[in-house]
Amino acid sequence: MDASHQFAADVASAVFENLQEQHQWASLQIHRLPGLSRPMIRGLPPRLLYLHPDDQIAALAYEKSTGTRAQHDAEYEWVLAVHLAEKWTLSSLAAVMDALPEARKRAKRIVLAALHNDSTVVYYIVQEGMIKPRQN
Repeated sequence: MDASHQFAADVASAVFENLQEQHQWASLQIHRLPGLSRPMIRGLPPRLLYLHPDDQIAALAYEKSTGTRAQHDAEYEWVLAVHLAEKWTLSSLAAVMDALPEARKRAKRIVLAALHNDSTVVYYIVQEGMIKPRQN
């Protein structure tokens, strides 16, 4: 394994441990996807990470009509572990999206996990394409 692949594997390992120990994700696995030179992590967060704006509107309408909150189960997520010093472009993120297995009913998305030298991890949700903002 060359140095860049080992670096990516080490970053993925650190993020994997953070998801497992600090954020209680379940069913975590590290995957090698065809077309990608770095590993991806797949797992189940303890709660839903993102609710599409259309689903937010439906949930608010449900709550208003029934007086109870709509239940939304967590979904398996793909996690791209990167080091904060790495340079990423839109085309490199698009290559990651292209390597993902087909999404079911939603747009492709990943959780971008940026690892800092002090082992801090910051998480961002990155989606393919445009997502319309929620209407207030």
